[in-house]
Amino acid sequence: MRMKRNSLLAFPPPSQIGRCTYAAIITQALESRRDLLGRALAQLAERPGVLALVAAWLVETLQAGNKVLIAGNGGSAAEAQHFAAELVGRFKRERAPYPVLALTTDTAILTAVSNDYGYDHVFARQVTALAGPGDLLLLFSTSGESKNVLAAAEAGRKRGAAIIAITGERRSRLERLADLTARLPSSDTTIIQELHTIVTHILCELVESELEASRDGV
Repeated sequence: MRMKRNSLLAFPPPSQIGRCTYAAIITQALESRRDLLGRALAQLAERPGVLALVAAWLVETLQAGNKVLIAGNGGSAAEAQHFAAELVGRFKRERAPYPVLALTTDTAILTAVSNDYGYDHVFARQVTALAGPGDLLLLFSTSGESKNVLAAAEAGRKRGAAIIAITGERRSRLERLADLTARLPSSDTTIIQELHTIVTHILCELVESELEASRDGV
């Protein structure tokens, strides 16, 4: 039996009423998101100092030939991988890759450690194996309270790595374990995650520009 070239033709098009209703909802959602995100970005722009410190720490770590390890759960796991991808691949410049590793990607390690030791140890076990003095552990967390992220920070401290946390605006146990915490100005999980992505792009661009300028002797 031959399939139709476009299986969507087998279904009736959405009604005009449905399309109008969805369009109105989407417009309202975009306006709301613009307002919430705009206010958060305005607040963040008033306190750039902590992100400048994060950038400086990243640059110095990579300039010294050390590595950056990154972890987080859920959306923060995706952000860890996003951050690593921009620096191992490229952000805006053609250049050598940087030693940046997301600890959220190896399913064999994640499932083995979860099975043998429990999910609280999925990052800590990797940090113990891979981190050392001079390395940097970057932890994304909207709450700053995830047990496996806290365990990773504790393992990093034992291994002599620097710990940087990027969280939401609430103070957290992770902040107490970190050497430096960038608390982004929102308590809404979705806004925090969107801010994490913006911060990732800002940091990656700054790190890439600084490292390549130093290599070019500028």
